[in-house]
Amino acid sequence: MDLIPAPRSAARTSDTATFALGQGTVLAAGEGAEGVARWLRAEIGAATGLPLAPADPAAADAADAADAPAPTGGPGADGVIRLTVDPALALAGRPAGAAGAEAYRLEIGPGGVRLTGGGPAGVFWGAQTLRQLLGPQAYRTAPLGERTWELPHCRVEDAPRFGWRGFMLDVSRHFLTKREVLRHLDLMAAHKLNVLHFHLTDDQGWRIEIKRHPKLTEDASWRPRTKVGHRASDIWDERPHGGFYTQDDLREIVAYAAARHITVVPEIDIPGHSQAAIHAYPWLGNTDVVDTAALDVWGDWGVSENVLAPTEEVLRFYEGVFEEVLDIFPAGIAEYSAFVHVGGDECPKHQWKSSPAAQARIRELGLADEDELQSWFIRHFDRWLADRGRRLIGWDEILEGGLADGATVSSWRGYAGGIAAARAGHDVVMCPEQQVYLNYRESGAPDEPVPIAQVRTLEDVYRFEPVPPQLEGPAAEHVIGTQANVWSEVLESPQRFDYQVYPRLAAFAEVAWSALPPSAERDFAGFSARMEEHYARLDALGVDYRPPGGPRPWQRRPGVLGRPIEGPPPIV
Repeated sequence: MDLIPAPRSAARTSDTATFALGQGTVLAAGEGAEGVARWLRAEIGAATGLPLAPADPAAADAADAADAPAPTGGPGADGVIRLTVDPALALAGRPAGAAGAEAYRLEIGPGGVRLTGGGPAGVFWGAQTLRQLLGPQAYRTAPLGERTWELPHCRVEDAPRFGWRGFMLDVSRHFLTKREVLRHLDLMAAHKLNVLHFHLTDDQGWRIEIKRHPKLTEDASWRPRTKVGHRASDIWDERPHGGFYTQDDLREIVAYAAARHITVVPEIDIPGHSQAAIHAYPWLGNTDVVDTAALDVWGDWGVSENVLAPTEEVLRFYEGVFEEVLDIFPAGIAEYSAFVHVGGDECPKHQWKSSPAAQARIRELGLADEDELQSWFIRHFDRWLADRGRRLIGWDEILEGGLADGATVSSWRGYAGGIAAARAGHDVVMCPEQQVYLNYRESGAPDEPVPIAQVRTLEDVYRFEPVPPQLEGPAAEHVIGTQANVWSEVLESPQRFDYQVYPRLAAFAEVAWSALPPSAERDFAGFSARMEEHYARLDALGVDYRPPGGPRPWQRRPGVLGRPIEGPPPIV
């Protein structure tokens, strides 16, 4: 049935029989499944032109029990799609409830569709499978003409391997409009990914409105010019670049994501990657060693030396920032909505080492060195967030100088940081750059646009294993999930984002969702065969993906310098 990601079990119950949807097909949504019914009516209804009118679930079940046919031409005459939430759902011999709220069972037969989820999320993921079974045309926004919409008689039982199935979207280096972010959420939902890690601040731009600090968007949300290609390039785009999301924009994004059972985890990067904020409020920087008033929002790439000063005033400033962040991104709406990402990565210590004020602060706090000063920053906000019922997550550099008590680690510099954190009892999201950085080039061919780092093919991503063999037992259980990241330094347009992300995110989605086969060896040949149908789905969605044979003419970027690295990436 060419499903991606592959379900735990899927089988046809008839070699040839199908259930045909028609004008009289109705949607009967039980308690908790109403949101999925609205989504199906909007998306499948738009593609098919069918009304999928609402029906009373109890009446539909009673008609079934009485074996009473629906009136010819009336509602239900063309069958019923039943959506049910059953917390006791058990799959493939597992105990009731063990599969969790994201599990689902999809049964299609002569009378229609029965879709049961362990929770509303399970019903929604089952609806994604239902859409795939309708064929690629079900991904269009309007019907292409009269046709019969048929579903094979089958039974699908499914549940995800990992709870956190993430995609990190960097909008600081190159801004994406709200409409583009919503499109990426729809694409995530189509691949059963459920966490959007939203990278909102960096040296090259501040993207979130903070009302008590208006200069963050007035001054820090745009840069006067931008390096084209890798930082070694001598080409500059002299046009100002920028943009930001208002708080209402972000609330809309959060609500749109929640309707698709996706959690948005915001990232506010501290204490490094802060030059844009320092440009807006120069006193945030180390003013005793740098003329921070002369700094601009950075138009270059790499790691800026300009980091936050370790002062009480800076802490109060960012507490104010996080107060507004917590209001925009509320906890309690999904499993991971308590998380706030604080970055914590790539924080150069040179300014702190040369700053008399920073050195005095180290002595005052009784710290050993600058690494512990960085840890002091992170520990402060770990406690601050915990006091408000939230959880801190940061890149694996937050291990340096001692890990904050409640912190979760995004392990990006290989597996080592995640292994150390998991063994110490901390939760981990595995996202090693050597495996799942989708801004890395997909081919070594000379026509690959702006080639960055090592080659990471579709098969490489598909064979990624989030839990390394060094972790076993309770430590392995601290790997709460995995995430693919896309950094946007050389992704100057929505088309370039699409090219770098797809189809590799489809391979990653199967890694994150689908259980390992008994052989522990994923079948790439089988995945590639299923991708033939999936490319047609991406075409219908208008995704400008990288074709298997290489870039199309308009996807190439001749003359724009990249930074290719030869040889396989080191696995650390």
